[in-house]
Amino acid sequence: MTRNRDIAGRTAAVLCAAAALTGLTAAPSERPGRFVHVANLHSDTVSVVDTRSNTVVDSVPVGDGPDSAALAPDGSRLYVTNSAADSVSVVDTRTRTVVETVGVGHEPSRVTVSPDNRNVYVANVGAGTVSVISTRTLAVTDTIAVGEAPLGMAVTPDGRTLYVADAGSDSVSVIRTDSATVTGAVPVGGGPTALVLTPDGRHLYVSNLISDDVSVVDTRARTETDRIPVGDQPAGIAVLPDGSRVYVADLGSDDVSVISTRSRTVTDTVAVGDGPNGLAVAPDGRTVHVSNFDSDTLSVIDTGTSRTTATIRVGDGPTGVAHRAPPGGTSPR
Repeated sequence: MTRNRDIAGRTAAVLCAAAALTGLTAAPSERPGRFVHVANLHSDTVSVVDTRSNTVVDSVPVGDGPDSAALAPDGSRLYVTNSAADSVSVVDTRTRTVVETVGVGHEPSRVTVSPDNRNVYVANVGAGTVSVISTRTLAVTDTIAVGEAPLGMAVTPDGRTLYVADAGSDSVSVIRTDSATVTGAVPVGGGPTALVLTPDGRHLYVSNLISDDVSVVDTRARTETDRIPVGDQPAGIAVLPDGSRVYVADLGSDDVSVISTRSRTVTDTVAVGDGPNGLAVAPDGRTVHVSNFDSDTLSVIDTGTSRTTATIRVGDGPTGVAHRAPPGGTSPR
């Protein structure tokens, strides 16, 4: 479900029903790690945060109900899902203005960009589909039917496979990107909300909001190989560039669980703001930025000490967080 309590509540209702049935100045060029972008659901804006000063340096108006954001691999564009407008705003990160608005399916929730920067994938939670947008034409080229209430997505490093967390189906859809077809579904925990691939593409970590755990999926075997208990209502999830640790925003317990990918256990818990839901790891792996929906803030976690080092006021109802991916890395979410 989307990374906030408003949309989490709506998706929870879907899950229960399913269970019952069965003016801005030009900015510096985008550089990895310099800026982090935060979608503010209730402000209809994206906050631009300078990571060097930990201050908001701009606020970009977008569509109605922005829920998720993803940067192009080269950092030139930011794609923002407008959950209440059934559209995606395309933001030029240099001018910090919307240059195009693309209509997609009903209630777009999450967004990710292919590693080759050719396609943008949008999960439409209300339609049970994924829209494929060409970055060249900025038009929808395909619509793929997936499971119920699709949310988090991840693309393999080679760009050939897209994974989609289907919150209402308790599974992950596996999509072959060249043919835009679903080739399988992997059962996971209850209410899969977000997912992330390890840098080598061999394992998928899936946060399950209903069952309060994280599923580990072997991508070669397409099976769940482990289930890791975490905090209350795990939502956003991210992995360090070296693949050693996974960070999970626990919406209901106001903290972030730190998972060792070697032991597959929670090794630390970091207190953050109220209602943490979205998060992203900086390209250098030194910090994690966490959006706190209920306190309208962004927490900064030092990955070396597992402590919150700064709290930044952003817009109202912050949800999705986007960093530019490092060279050879995976895009957030």
